[in-house]
Amino acid sequence: MREKKEIVAVVGLGYVGLPLAVRSKERGYQVIGIERTEEKANMINDGQSPIEDDFLEENLPKYPIEATTDVTRLKEADIVLICVPTPVDEFHNPDIGPVKTATETISKNLKRGALVVLESTVNPGVSEEIIRPIFEGDGHEVGKDVFIAHCPERINPGDPKWNVTNIPRVVGAFTDEGLKKAIDFYESIIDGEIKPMKSIREAEACKVVENSFRDINIAFVNELAKSFDVLGIDVKDVIDGAATKPFSFLPHYPSRGIGGHCIPVDPYYLIERAKRAGFDHKFLRTSRTINNSMPIYTVQLLQDKLNEIKLPLNGTTVGLLGIAYKPNIDDDRESPYYDIRAELQKHKATILSYDPHIPKRSDVDSMEELLEKSSAVILVTNHREFSDLSGKYLRKYDVKVIIDGVNALDKKEIEEEGIIYKGIGR
Repeated sequence: MREKKEIVAVVGLGYVGLPLAVRSKERGYQVIGIERTEEKANMINDGQSPIEDDFLEENLPKYPIEATTDVTRLKEADIVLICVPTPVDEFHNPDIGPVKTATETISKNLKRGALVVLESTVNPGVSEEIIRPIFEGDGHEVGKDVFIAHCPERINPGDPKWNVTNIPRVVGAFTDEGLKKAIDFYESIIDGEIKPMKSIREAEACKVVENSFRDINIAFVNELAKSFDVLGIDVKDVIDGAATKPFSFLPHYPSRGIGGHCIPVDPYYLIERAKRAGFDHKFLRTSRTINNSMPIYTVQLLQDKLNEIKLPLNGTTVGLLGIAYKPNIDDDRESPYYDIRAELQKHKATILSYDPHIPKRSDVDSMEELLEKSSAVILVTNHREFSDLSGKYLRKYDVKVIIDGVNALDKKEIEEEGIIYKGIGR
């Protein structure tokens, strides 16, 4: 790949920013990564990825970027990508603070004529109401001194097929020239389609719609799981059956709750922004309530099954297998594990946790140690390392009850070994 003259600066070298930075370097750009901590910057400069990611582990050593905490280096950049978190607080209120701080820093260290792209997920209106006024307040004319665009991030950690190199993207901007600059850049680093939107607000809306769609469908099957449990129907079998219809059905599956930095967070950005405009997203609020209830429901299932063998949750040792929010990664952001653990603590259970991808937060050193010390187990995350979790294996360690929080285990085989099994809706 021929080296390009433009310099790309990426603000925030996390799950979104670091893969983008490495991909930009791979495609010939000079890349500067802006990171808050010296420790993380040094690690990246040594060619080590601070996060577990197959793309980064393979490509960061081959396409090294320069990571720094020196924000004045932004003055060198022709293209600046904002990849900072947009979380919600404990009351589910959106926190745009990191985006505002990053924008203020960029505005004060801006190269004239630079393209600034917000990748962070935001509600419709943030670019107009927050990003643009910051630049204009510092005397930068949009469309002349700075070109502002929004290309909402799309990543799927742990996916062997879809990654930063090939997932299609949407782009919106304030001016036609800014839109063209953004499209040209993304077409140079991404092999998937780059779709221009008519406005920057439309681009902002795309991401919250994508993840709200998933949240709603998951809430539907989570509610079905509770309903079918009462009716004595295996919800997984029903969904598999419904999925044989070749049109107008998209299978989603219930679980112990939703994690990650997108689905449990993004709907709140739309809910709160629409509320300020006078609209109440009742459907989205209901979906969030249902999905937020699943960790507590999972513990209730455990309590019911322990009652069958006259074991109290109070004082019983419960093993939690998995801390990450999805299999085979080390990302624990918004993981339902934390709500499950908190609920168990309320009931005064003795808790042991193990995740081979997050050893620092594990209470034991292996799955075997956890099983040996636990009377009951909740499978929170279906890591590949837990593939041996059969009925015979559980019986070997005298586990009495297992709650399959992701419906990944062989129910029949486990029950044949005399172990009490309960899945989510099965």
